Amino acid sequence: MEWIEDPEYVKFAAIDIGSNAVRLLFYNIYHNDEGISVFKKVALTRVPIRLGEDVFVNGIVSQAKIDKLIKAMLAFRNLIEIHEVKGYRACATSAMREAKNASDIIRTIKEQSGIDIAIIDGKTEADLIYSNHIADALTHSRAYLYIDVGGGSTEITLFSKGKKRYAESFNIGTVRMLHDKIDKEEWQRLKYQCQMLQELYPNIMGIGSGGNIIKLQKLSGETEGNPFTRSQLKDIYQKLKDTSISSRIRKYSLNPDRADVIVPAAEIYLHICKNADIKSIFVPKVGLSDGIIHKLYEEFLADNSMSK
Repeated sequence: MEWIEDPEYVKFAAIDIGSNAVRLLFYNIYHNDEGISVFKKVALTRVPIRLGEDVFVNGIVSQAKIDKLIKAMLAFRNLIEIHEVKGYRACATSAMREAKNASDIIRTIKEQSGIDIAIIDGKTEADLIYSNHIADALTHSRAYLYIDVGGGSTEITLFSKGKKRYAESFNIGTVRMLHDKIDKEEWQRLKYQCQMLQELYPNIMGIGSGGNIIKLQKLSGETEGNPFTRSQLKDIYQKLKDTSISSRIRKYSLNPDRADVIVPAAEIYLHICKNADIKSIFVPKVGLSDGIIHKLYEEFLADNSMSK
């Protein structure tokens, strides 16, 4: 990459191929008057292709969903070219990690769209989420547990005194729950890890990531930017659980592919909050895609620093 002196901005794109949806995110990045890098979200395209629905039940992605995924990647390729990004990265997570035909899908997408897809493991996913540097803006007097609940996996990362102290991935996700495909041992492992963290770091504050927790906070009535309490989460969870999916769509203005997974998402958050004794959660509206952008920008700066 060629460095442009004092650029007005640089633009990057991230593709997140998850278990419940596929996303394309664009960011502009520029320096403000103090020389601080500012990350400004430009556009997000979310396509509800639920790969986990196939993989967690049958072990492979069906041809129908493969066709949809290829079409989405072709569209994403065109958008990336129109935006003239400095760089982009495409990552696939839990569903593609387990799909027996993942390598064939990746090869076909590369041939037809030119997009290289990297299947990342749970630890890498947690590290990319950590690349958001959320901890930089938090007080160092307490510990924070970053919780990212997806369709196929949940990543938790603990920050203390501004540094990452722990990161782990669990095969627990909303789409898995809908199809009863989570091992009891995995629930126990998550419970044990959360209890262990609570013992080591009392008074943990939660940080929630993903569309479900954003929507849950909004439905609770809590003001954006304020902490979202465990009690509020439990209340809205109970209201949603007691309502049919069709009623959730009408009453709460939820998209169909959100209306079914939002209840298991709340259950996962409540499970973690209970066992880690988390009483409130910040919801900063960042996730894996944002982390990919931050990582791309860090690599961009490092490459150009070396080339000077």
